[in-house]
Amino acid sequence: MSTESLFDRYRQLQSYVSWTDEDARRIEAVASLLEPHLPSLIDDFYAQIERHPEALKVITGGQAQIDRLKGTLIQWVRELLAGQYDESYVNRRWRVGWQHVEIGLAQVYTILALSRLRTGLGRALQESWNGELALLRETVHSLDKLLDLDLAIIEQAYQAESTLRLQRTERLATLGQVAGGVAHELRNPLNVVKTSVYYLLNARNSTPEKKIQHLERIERQVDLADGVITTLSNFARMPVPSLRPTLVEPCVREALEADPPGPGIQVDLDLPASLAPVLADADQLRIVFGNLIRNACDAMDPVGRLSITGTQVAQTVEVAIADTGVGIPDADLLQIMEPLYSTKARGLGLGLALVRAVLDKSGGGLSVESEPGRGSAFTVRLIAAPTQKETV
Repeated sequence: MSTESLFDRYRQLQSYVSWTDEDARRIEAVASLLEPHLPSLIDDFYAQIERHPEALKVITGGQAQIDRLKGTLIQWVRELLAGQYDESYVNRRWRVGWQHVEIGLAQVYTILALSRLRTGLGRALQESWNGELALLRETVHSLDKLLDLDLAIIEQAYQAESTLRLQRTERLATLGQVAGGVAHELRNPLNVVKTSVYYLLNARNSTPEKKIQHLERIERQVDLADGVITTLSNFARMPVPSLRPTLVEPCVREALEADPPGPGIQVDLDLPASLAPVLADADQLRIVFGNLIRNACDAMDPVGRLSITGTQVAQTVEVAIADTGVGIPDADLLQIMEPLYSTKARGLGLGLALVRAVLDKSGGGLSVESEPGRGSAFTVRLIAAPTQKETV
């Protein structure tokens, strides 16, 4: 927060507690009365800290640090009583909250410390007072408002700095999670490429047909890796799909070929030729099916049955991808489509979020049914492309 906007905020808070120039004059008028009491108030302040381990643990420099902090605190109280509450004053108060985050002091101790200081200043003021009682009450009220304003600015600074640090921590955690997910997504195609390269370099008496097969295999896996990287880099801005009439079956088959299920997984395809083309971006639709198929296979590893069934009702084409895997607990069902939420030990947690985003932009949708221990079924809903007669 800039110094100017911070001071504007302080002025708003002053208005909220009905702070006036008369309050400032009352505080300034009693500064000399309170000055002799300040050393004992400061000693009491730090004596309380020493009695509470949670507050004391942030003081790591021993008595020398306490002596320095006492000097800082007495200067803070003198500024409090000086009657000058300008931008510089407010900025120094803000830095108190920032420093509390820096040293790891729980903000509750600031609230309690100011409460104790408030009591001490009020008691010292009463002991030193020799004027009218009505003016004493007004002065104590002004002091209370001033301390409340200080506490509000310190609290706001504490919260703002704590939020910034939490966001930085979360960004670092997210970066680590994304990095691990990228490694996971790319490892499979890289392993396939490595295997084919090894074959091409070391196989004896390899036929031309076999060489072509492995080269094509490498090309497919490179394309797959490139698609993963492109998908990840574009996730945040989600490119607008190029919607064209698209056949579902080729997209499903290409997704299966790009990342084939293991040998222990039986694949049942039921995609009738009568299914209407759908309005979709073919490249993005392959990513949708690829993510769902891969998730289904991961849930069944090493054995199970993958069923992919297409149906059409009026102008909606549905493709259900069902597995006989471990299923999804009820507690996870509401969150599994959220970005960076994953039930896997490894992975980005972007797969289902990406699937849902792609389908939303295509006017489609995604639903899931699951029973722990028996499997899951994800149903992709797509809009059938209008026929030539419908577009006339």
